[in-house]
Amino acid sequence: LYLCNLRTGELLAAESEMNPQIVYGEDVMSRIQYTIQHQDGLEKLHKAIIATLNKLLKVATKRANIKTEEILEVVLVGNTTMHHLVLNLPPKDLGLAPFVPAIHSSLDIKARDLGLQINSSGNVHVLPTIASFVGADTSGMILAEEPHKQDEHWLLIDIGTNAELVLGNRQRLVCTSTPTGPALEGAHVEYGMRAAPGAIEHVQIDEKTLEPRYKLVGEEEWDTGKAKGICGSAVIDAVAELFRVGVVDARGRFKNGSRSNRVREGENGWEYVIAPAEATSIGRDIPITQKDVRQIQLAKAALYTAARTLLKQTGLQSPDKIILAGGFGSYIDKEKAMLIGLIPDCELDKVYAVGNAAGDGARIALLNVEKRDEIDAVARCVERAACPLRRFVAA
Repeated sequence: LYLCNLRTGELLAAESEMNPQIVYGEDVMSRIQYTIQHQDGLEKLHKAIIATLNKLLKVATKRANIKTEEILEVVLVGNTTMHHLVLNLPPKDLGLAPFVPAIHSSLDIKARDLGLQINSSGNVHVLPTIASFVGADTSGMILAEEPHKQDEHWLLIDIGTNAELVLGNRQRLVCTSTPTGPALEGAHVEYGMRAAPGAIEHVQIDEKTLEPRYKLVGEEEWDTGKAKGICGSAVIDAVAELFRVGVVDARGRFKNGSRSNRVREGENGWEYVIAPAEATSIGRDIPITQKDVRQIQLAKAALYTAARTLLKQTGLQSPDKIILAGGFGSYIDKEKAMLIGLIPDCELDKVYAVGNAAGDGARIALLNVEKRDEIDAVARCVERAACPLRRFVAA
């Protein structure tokens, strides 16, 4: 959540919170199923997100020393499922072929009708969705990065449990989405966690000794502090490094006969110990396991397939530029991501991480009403390319 001064554009406060809906499902498909299987499912999910938004509003206004009643305008962006849930629209049809959203166009509604605790006459503007799993957050990303104004072919990737991709230029934009699963955000990894203080965020392995170095979230220097777990960016680093130094093969399998005691056979198969128990705050070794490698392979395969689908549809071998969006994209080591095939081949100096592009787009739409008309027009021109993996997950 970003709190801005509508006159000057100044950013007064920025707040964030874990999505409270995770208790009802780790990904969008499981949340859709929850609303179908439980009579009060939609109401619970809707109230959970509205309550969290109101909580963030109170924290942000207190920090900026203003009252919530002084907030007159809100812009919301989110994936298509979140878009439906925050608007209290049944997402059932998003979970069934042909995966049709209830609404595509942008929307203006009164804050009091949505339950947001701002000025009762305040306006809430929701950016347009583009396709069944390409939502208003992608509209925000397009508005912020402006691929529709370029001559080069740009590939925009917003990476999360559901990844959205847009490829093209001023002549043509094509989009798709793919379920990458929660591993990239630290879930389904044995010692995985979100990128919070104490999480290992980057890993390097010495090619000769196979000894690791790592950096923790919240620490300026490498190999300082007590590790609590490992977040998604470090899992990618670790898998890429294990492959580079020859501990795992091209299929992602640990090789037998490793020359380091950090490689061992654990209770659930082979693993590589990044942080020994004495270097952690949990009193246990923190390894990367064979199962963790498999989780990253699944996510990587989904993202790679989606990217290749767009490139094939546009007749390109590779994009001219890759933009990694989202909080997770900011932490990814682009060279290691390319090494394991997480992103397509591209000149390294043409790969950029831009942070929360969806949030940037929301702020642009908040402060410039003309940009709302622009993204309405662009969103209706974006072509949809069906990712082959989507039908299997939705089923």
